[in-house]
Amino acid sequence: MSETATPAVAWSDVDAGVMTITLQRRPANALGLPIIDGLNAALDAADADGSVKVIVVRSDIPGFFAAGADIKHMSSVDAESFTAYGDRLRGALDRLASADRISIAAVDGLALGGGLELAMACTLRVGGADAKFGLPEVKLGLIPGAGGTQRLPRLVGRGRALDIMLSARQVLAAEAHAIGLIDRLVDAGTATDAAQALAAELCTMSLPAQRAVIRTVDASFDTPLEEGFRFEVAQEQDLFENGEAKEGITAFLEKRAPRFS
Repeated sequence: MSETATPAVAWSDVDAGVMTITLQRRPANALGLPIIDGLNAALDAADADGSVKVIVVRSDIPGFFAAGADIKHMSSVDAESFTAYGDRLRGALDRLASADRISIAAVDGLALGGGLELAMACTLRVGGADAKFGLPEVKLGLIPGAGGTQRLPRLVGRGRALDIMLSARQVLAAEAHAIGLIDRLVDAGTATDAAQALAAELCTMSLPAQRAVIRTVDASFDTPLEEGFRFEVAQEQDLFENGEAKEGITAFLEKRAPRFS
């Protein structure tokens, strides 16, 4: 499979609906401008290719998914430039978090600070048994500034999120799975393979329906229950009128695999 690359990020040609984005900025995938620009370039390529259903984000550096923000870069800028850097990082992660497609973080090794924020921006997270997770920004006199304070409580709850952020501790993979920080726990060193297998499985489903599931679940965090019910009904009606529900139902009745786009 061929790849396109920037110095810090590579991405594969789309294979059966799956694009793989590989972080490769040594020594630890610090999320400086090279990775931010590389992520945006990869997402531009995904946007330009209408066949992408699932993106897998992985690391090519043993022991690290991504170790956090670029501390050297942060130490050399003023407050205005620091804010601009944070805005660029948040912008890239927000693009990854878009409900237009599914994204899966394949985490082996350390996912700390901005690295964990990157993983949390993905729709799903697959973690190897040796993975470790944390948001240690309070050790630097800062807070997680690329979505961590917002996404972590939504995944694990307020109390656990505060425990992780206030103590700056590292969460081992087994605990991360138990509290919902990662969705699947696999053997050490196999996160990428497991994420690729999951991506292939997800690509057999209806993408419009998957998008609607993500939108409806995300809305549940911000809307009253009755309003959420109404939104759910509207999403289902739209799938029936404009999505792939008719093909799915017909295929079920005909006892064949659905031909989703």
